[in-house]
Amino acid sequence: MPTPRDLDAMHRALALAAEAADGGDVPVGAVVIDQAGQIIGEGRNLREITNDPTAHAEVVALREAASRIDSWHLADCTLVVTLEPCVMCAGAILQARVPRVVFGSWDAKAGAAGSMYDVLRDRRLPHRVEVVGGVEEQRAVAQLRAFFGDLR
Repeated sequence: MPTPRDLDAMHRALALAAEAADGGDVPVGAVVIDQAGQIIGEGRNLREITNDPTAHAEVVALREAASRIDSWHLADCTLVVTLEPCVMCAGAILQARVPRVVFGSWDAKAGAAGSMYDVLRDRRLPHRVEVVGGVEEQRAVAQLRAFFGDLR
């Protein structure tokens, strides 16, 4: 169940996703919040701008948060993202030891938090993540549909 802090963070992530779309990238935004609900890292998809295949919103946000707290270990944080993380981003989340992920739209084609794969909760791995999906889902889906509809 999402908390009021999750919803506030999701609203910021949705704004970042809109910025990504304005920049010609898939509209995905992400924020990392600490235990007090303060944003310590944020990101949006930057692949098109940077020509970096790893510049997904989640990775950008995790990097900023780690830099800000001067530690890769984000064990007291929550990642909030508009689209279900892919396998690469799920790996980064696990490596950062993020205990909780909140996301908007499910990704039936590449999701790694319960749709296509469930990397974040795989019992074979030493770290598992609490996953809260479908938060502000309609708004997240609408952004994606508008972006891809404009491309067609």
